[in-house]
Amino acid sequence: MTTAQETERAADSALSNPSAVGLVAVIVAATDGEPRALTVQVGGQARGRSDGLPAGPLVPEHPTLERGLRAWVERQTHQRLGYVEQLYTFGDRDRQGDDGGGLHSLSVAYLALVRELRPAGLAEAAWRNWYHYLPWEDWRAGRPNSLGEIEAKLLAWAECAGDPKQRRRREDRLGLTFGLCGGAWNEERVLERYELLFEAGLIPEAQGQSGEAHDADLTVTGQPMALDHRRVLATAIGRLRGKIKYRPVVFELMPPTFTLFQLQRTVEALSGTNLHKQNFRRLVAQQGLVEETDGVTSGATGRPARLVRFRREVLLERPAPGFRLRPARRPA
Repeated sequence: MTTAQETERAADSALSNPSAVGLVAVIVAATDGEPRALTVQVGGQARGRSDGLPAGPLVPEHPTLERGLRAWVERQTHQRLGYVEQLYTFGDRDRQGDDGGGLHSLSVAYLALVRELRPAGLAEAAWRNWYHYLPWEDWRAGRPNSLGEIEAKLLAWAECAGDPKQRRRREDRLGLTFGLCGGAWNEERVLERYELLFEAGLIPEAQGQSGEAHDADLTVTGQPMALDHRRVLATAIGRLRGKIKYRPVVFELMPPTFTLFQLQRTVEALSGTNLHKQNFRRLVAQQGLVEETDGVTSGATGRPARLVRFRREVLLERPAPGFRLRPARRPA
């Protein structure tokens, strides 16, 4: 049975049982300075919406939620998980699709970090850059091009509110999420931005499982996903962006030894911001996050760079060791 058939069968099983508990994983890796999520193909979706996250139902042979998740992920993708944390429980009515009959289907989402990209195992499983699904979140090269069109549509949505109070509430939300109407951009509000686009009807998911993806969707609001998996992905990105500021979880994504340049590129990839090189290195030194090794890079071009490794002692030395991010410059 293929991964797509397994995922579709799992969804059917959850729909037939209103008390079913599903498990879904956002598996994150960072390769060549790009954040990637492991995806699988989900059958029975509208055009352009077959990309999904590894998922499956909790079954009696799974003694715990986490062990059930690990079993499903390994079965679907051949990927063994290391660091895992529970992310959120999703239980909205009809979240599994138009055939749900108004039932509540619970799904417990997990965030998993893996240190290196290994072969996904099955043809239906693939690593994707997470900005492929949420392009407005990537500010590393400046203000994303798609934001101009998105913001114009959001402002029009606020303007067409039924009364002045509702219009003001919408404008306040635009300020909190997208930095409009006098607000400021906060990189952690990934889920809030996605949900606002959903509420304003600007993404295919807002049309239910029948909402098809078109080419214009891909360039402006990104590639949609099966079921509510893009919402799950947005939740994971926001959680991880907040967590790297006070916990050294980013090192779960790094090899045993690495350069400071590689570390900076990984932090920038996760946060979606550009960081000042010297300020970043000063912060890493002040926090005592890494220590030098005897190794150096051996590239054919450029000066060799010193290899460093994570200092695990920092977990005992500091209550909140992490990266207090300050962008190199605020994109206009």
